[in-house]
Parts: sequence; structure tokens; C-alpha cells
Amino acid sequence: MNNAICLHNANVLTGFSIMPDCAVYIKNGIIADVYNEQRFVKKTFDPKVKVIDVKGAYIAPGLIDTHIHGIGGFSADDQSFKSILKMSEILAGYGITSFIPTVMAAPEADMTANIKAIVKAMGKEKGAHILGIHLEGPFLSPDRIGAQHQDGLSPVDLKLMERLWKASKGKIINMTLAPELKGMRELALYCIERGIVLQAGHTNATYDQMVEGMQVNIMHVTHMFNAMRPLHHREPGVVGAALIHPEISCELIGDGIHVNPNLIQLLMKSKPLSQLVLVTDSLKPTKTELPPDSDIYFDKCFCRKKDGILVGSAITMLDGFRNLVSYGVAIEKAIRMASTNPAKIMKQPDRGLIIPGYRADLIVFQPDFTLTGVLIDGQFYKENLKCA
Repeated sequence: MNNAICLHNANVLTGFSIMPDCAVYIKNGIIADVYNEQRFVKKTFDPKVKVIDVKGAYIAPGLIDTHIHGIGGFSADDQSFKSILKMSEILAGYGITSFIPTVMAAPEADMTANIKAIVKAMGKEKGAHILGIHLEGPFLSPDRIGAQHQDGLSPVDLKLMERLWKASKGKIINMTLAPELKGMRELALYCIERGIVLQAGHTNATYDQMVEGMQVNIMHVTHMFNAMRPLHHREPGVVGAALIHPEISCELIGDGIHVNPNLIQLLMKSKPLSQLVLVTDSLKPTKTELPPDSDIYFDKCFCRKKDGILVGSAITMLDGFRNLVSYGVAIEKAIRMASTNPAKIMKQPDRGLIIPGYRADLIVFQPDFTLTGVLIDGQFYKENLKCA
């Protein structure tokens, strides 16, 4: 197994900018150097180094999905570590090199089983890295329940939170909650002590309640515009708070349905680029065919048959990344939203950029977004480099 690879003649999306005609040198799973083609041709490599000419393809940091429920017939709510491992493998094939499985609100026994399954899978994955756990509940608003299950909701309960935390063995990275619930300040302080990133979602919070939430570090918004109090000119609500305060960061589902592409452009004018995070919110049937008896249907995203409510997307991060560019987002900005920003906001300091010292989780793709290579820890997970 080669421990050193050099990919050259590439357009490198570093996470900050585009560097044309560059090379990326990888050693022992880490980015060792990034330099221009002029330096590359003067460099003498050890014969053991695998040198690949990508012939003008893009190289970018691997995509990072921080809000995903399932894909390919497998889900974070299957109560099965094997399902999580299958998600890891499937996601890597789509250029996702890290992800945070999202556990939906459910009765405590079910949530606990799902949490334990993720913990059991961590460290055993063969594809995308499992960074930790995202809890989307159970402390959510029944008024903005969306696709969540009523029987999974709970008033704020610190003892319940403690049990979920212990079940996770400290692996909960982020948590979606409703800032307006009674007892939320105490819950937020508990989470802050444990380094959990707090997100406002499935919430009917007023603007003032959102500002109170900001005081206890609820500074990230789950699937912006969806399952939350909308903007009103006399009551800005959750959406207004996110637009008014540049320090609040936002998830964006990139399927073009959950958020109108014109609103994505508005957000990019209103918010610092560093505060926007592309997610999928994809469900178990993503990239599969729905069975005839399914209670959801596919119409560019997944919708509930009984009432037409959107219940999640059917895209991968690669689809969302491609969509952003098609909406007019510059490619170097789109990759920040799909990799660099999620890594930073979720406190993952070793990934999301192509600079020396960072983990060599990379994707190689053509101008039409066809993947020709996926590297995880400096090794090819997918290698179809027809450009080589």
C-alpha cells in the first residue's frame, strides 16, 4: 500500500480559493504540501510515490454532511450499527468523507438504541468517517413538528438528557432543540459544558426567545426556513433572528425545494459566507426506489402522502454542491458551504481544507461534477481516474 501520493495538474479548491495548475502531495494520510505546477516539474519524487496527472480536474476537500438520516435503504434510526456502516460506505461513493448520523425524536428506548448503534459503528467504518451523533430532538416544539413523531417529543428533562449523553459515551456533537421550551437555559448550560453544538430547529420561538437562546450559545439553525416560525415584519421570529444576527449560522438543504434558490442567494447577501452550511437531511430511501406501500412519495424531495408535508430530501451532498453552483454560487464558495464551514462549526479542526497538516480526505471531479476519485485518509476509496 502506497503511503505517498501526488495529484498534479489540478484546479485545487482549498476551502478558501481556487488554485489553478497545482499539485497536492499526500503522505501517511495527511496533506504534506500544496504547490504550483512549476514547482512540481522541478521536484524529484521517491519511486514509491504514486504520481497522478488529473489533467485539469478539480481537487476539493471531501464533503461533510452534518445532518443526514439515511441513504440507500439504511438509516440512523434502524437501531443497527450495520446500517450505520453501510451508510458510511454508500456515502463515500458520493464524495462524502465525513458525516454525522442524525437520530430523530423518538421514545427514549428507541433513541437510546439508535445512539448506541452509532457508537458501536464508530471506528469500524470503511468509508466516510462517522464524526459523532446529531440529536434532532426530543426537546422540540409540538407546534413545528414537521416530520418528527409526536410520541418522541419531550419537555426539557435534564435527567433524560443525562441518560442520552451517557448512552452516547460522549459522542453527541450537535443537538437540535426549541429555544422557547421551559427549562431550555439549564439544558443549554448542560450541553455547553460537554461541548455540544446547539441548533434551533422545530421551533416556534419568537425573536426575543431566539435572542435569549443566543445568550446560552444556541447559535446554529437547523434546516433554515423549515419547521420554524417564519419571518413577519412585526415579529421577526426565528428566520428574522438568523437574518438579523450575522453571528448565527444556518443549515441549508440544497435540493431546491426546501429552500427556493432565490432565497439561498438572499442568504448569501445577508450572511457571512462562513455561517452557511450545506446539508442534505436525506432519508433512508434516498437513491432507492420507494415501495408501493410507502407512506411518503418522491417529488424532487420526499413528501408525506397524507398531507403533502416535506419530510426530508433525496439528495447527496454532491447533488447539493452541484445545485449550488447551478444557482449561481461560485464553486469556491459552494465548497466552503459543503466542507469547510461544516468542519469549522462542528469543531473538526483537521478536515475541510486543503492545506498542509490537514487530513487527506479529498474528492477529484470533472467540471460536470463527475467524481473520478475519492480519498479517505490519503487512500483511494473510489478510483476511476480516467484523466490519469
